[in-house]
Amino acid sequence: MRIYTKTGDRGQTSVIGGRVRKDDAQVEAYGTIDELNSFVGQAASLLQDDRFKDLREQLAVVGQELFDCGSDLAYTPATQQAYKTHAAMTERLELWIDRLEANNPPLERFILPGGSPPAAALHVCRTVCRRAERRVVALTDTSEVNPEVLKYLNRLSDYFFSAARAANLKLRVDDVEYVRSARVFSNDKNEQEQGE
Repeated sequence: MRIYTKTGDRGQTSVIGGRVRKDDAQVEAYGTIDELNSFVGQAASLLQDDRFKDLREQLAVVGQELFDCGSDLAYTPATQQAYKTHAAMTERLELWIDRLEANNPPLERFILPGGSPPAAALHVCRTVCRRAERRVVALTDTSEVNPEVLKYLNRLSDYFFSAARAANLKLRVDDVEYVRSARVFSNDKNEQEQGE
């Protein structure tokens, strides 16, 4: 089988159910999710130490689920019978976030991406995930979209934030605080922390 097909040489690509321009909002949405998945793979490659076994296993699941999200966005028109992204996936992310945050140090100020290389990579995942979410929101203006994809991406960016902090903690590296910030977060673990 040849990798190149030449069918996209005129700026169009195939989706399930037809063809669209390569700059179509649908392609932007699932293409950004694909980009995010590449960064997830890069982050996982920086987590080879045994201390990160749990995070590596979680990122392996996330990689599969991002493919599910992309698949759900690749239909023209959308078909609910084929949707792969479901509420249980988001609920699992919430469980992972809660476990990570139970060990993470209290948050008092906004933090900047960085600290350790694994944490920095996970922060890249977080910001690309937010962009993917924005692309999917834009797609909802013109197309029917599985609402579970939006919920999953929203929670996934929170997961990356918590995972980045956990990576720094495991490496005994401090998070990088935004020094011009006042203390903006309560130390009450029952309150939402830097999420949306």
